[in-house]
Amino acid sequence: MTLFKKFSGELSDPESSDSDSIDSDEELQKAFAEGKLKSGFVIEAAPKKQLIKNKIGLLQKLDEMKVNLDWIERLDMVNTPARVLPGIEEEDSQQDIHNDFKREMTFYRQAQSAVLEALPKLHKVGLKTKRPEDYFAEMAKSDDHMKRVREKLLEKQLGMERSEKAKKLRDLRKYGKQVQKEVLQKRQKEKRDMLEAVKKYRKGQLNFKTFLPYKFEKCSEMTPNKKRIYKNAKFGFGGQKKRSKSNTKESVNDVKQYGRNFSKIKKSSKKGGSMVSYTNNKRLGKSRRQNVKSKK
Repeated sequence: MTLFKKFSGELSDPESSDSDSIDSDEELQKAFAEGKLKSGFVIEAAPKKQLIKNKIGLLQKLDEMKVNLDWIERLDMVNTPARVLPGIEEEDSQQDIHNDFKREMTFYRQAQSAVLEALPKLHKVGLKTKRPEDYFAEMAKSDDHMKRVREKLLEKQLGMERSEKAKKLRDLRKYGKQVQKEVLQKRQKEKRDMLEAVKKYRKGQLNFKTFLPYKFEKCSEMTPNKKRIYKNAKFGFGGQKKRSKSNTKESVNDVKQYGRNFSKIKKSSKKGGSMVSYTNNKRLGKSRRQNVKSKK
């Protein structure tokens, strides 16, 4: 690496005495203040690359590689692009490397020129350039190769499907864990709220009706069903069960529990005393009604 100083003003000789070096420093400071010193005062000089140009050796190597074959064996074409239409010559003259359309058009013209020049040569040699209608060309790749390609594609597709399924399962597991976590957090929150409410209720800071989440209005309106009423009447509510089924004055006088209808009582006067008959309001059968009508 070589370093050298670059200065446009007049400087003193670097090989002078110490006084001269001091003067040179002052001159440098003065030149820097006046703006005479430019950027790049100290530059790193890159080493020059020595180029080798062996023209004789290159030509000799080319002669060794060169093989004299007929054109039909080489099929190489060196030509200029085909002519363009007169209307677009001016546009084509302006070369733009970023214009993809013009670049593709240049390739097309180059191929067109090669075809126009090569077809007459092929016809002259006697080679046909058009296939017959009943010609079936073999594929460039064999059936075994295409089978391996197909198996590779199927394997790749199955791998993608498996990865998608695994990804969906991972997402479902994450979602399930998230839902489970939310449920646990909700239960823990409800438990904490209940414990705090119990503490407040014990201290007397909370009413009983507001403490429990039930509606006491509906609870007061609830009545036992018929089955419960029957069992209560049969077995009672505890206490002494002796003589619970014995007759009393009230049970003897209560005739509603019997099957007959004692509401209508007729007294018939006969010899030997009076007799009480109990009438039944139940309707007679059809045959008995007909017998009664025939007797009348």
